[in-house]
Amino acid sequence: MSYNEQAAWREIMQKLPEVYHFTEDYYPTEEWWDWKGHQVHLDCFRNAKAPAKVILLHGVGTNGRQMSMILGGPLAQDGFETIAIDMPTYGVTKVNKEVVVKYDDWVDLACDYIDHELKRDDRPIVLYGLSAGGMEAYHIASKTKNVKGIIGMTFLDQRLQQVRDETTNNLFWSRVGIPMASVACKFGLENFKMKMSAPAKMSALCNDKNVMKIFNRDKTSAANVASMRFLDTYANYTPAIEPEDFDVCPILLTQPAEDKWTPLHLSKLVLDRINKVDVEIVNLENGGHYPVEQPALDQMHQAVLKFLNKVIQ
Repeated sequence: MSYNEQAAWREIMQKLPEVYHFTEDYYPTEEWWDWKGHQVHLDCFRNAKAPAKVILLHGVGTNGRQMSMILGGPLAQDGFETIAIDMPTYGVTKVNKEVVVKYDDWVDLACDYIDHELKRDDRPIVLYGLSAGGMEAYHIASKTKNVKGIIGMTFLDQRLQQVRDETTNNLFWSRVGIPMASVACKFGLENFKMKMSAPAKMSALCNDKNVMKIFNRDKTSAANVASMRFLDTYANYTPAIEPEDFDVCPILLTQPAEDKWTPLHLSKLVLDRINKVDVEIVNLENGGHYPVEQPALDQMHQAVLKFLNKVIQ
């Protein structure tokens, strides 16, 4: 499957400011990369002359094409090479049906892909992650140590009860449902699936109600299903380096000011523990969790651009 065959992202794009619209001359190319039997979709703006590469990571309610629209494309116009990965079960990646996808697979896949890119050339790599992709970027950097910077739209340590309480739909899911996913796996129900919108506060993904309606019917993003194994491993993942010891690279948080899913104080539970590298927080005015608003989109673009130029020198 290709994004050429999908309407949802085009509908979302029409709700973005016109400068963020793709055209015949400004459009990502699609590539596929085999990883352990998964045909992984890559949404790319390739540029052999670019000074650095930015790998974009979606969360549990988005996909790679949605990353390309709001940031991958704009950064490509600035002269950077960008690659947005569709992690297994999201976007148009074709999943190996012989395995049950774990959150650990997302981290391992990205680490292997970074190695794959570094074998092509030695240009610096920076990670950008939206929503759960922010902490995923941290997990990846902690394991591979081969990136020059991390940019996140949020940094959530799901091992913390406060984070679970505030990012799930209700206390039943945070106190009973998520722990029961571990029990379900022990009883052979690891591949039992449910909509990610059941446990997660997916209704807060986007503040624009019309865009949220599009997300809610898109099975490659917000309407996706997840297995008990994925939920269990996502909620309990242990990073290779805990925040107090993290010394890999600088970090930027681009925090939407009107984020109704993951407010700033949840990310600070992680970021306040990091003191061995520079940590910067930029506020995005009027922006929701997946921002479609101005000036948030332009402020995010400029903050990321400034960060990139600083960390790749």
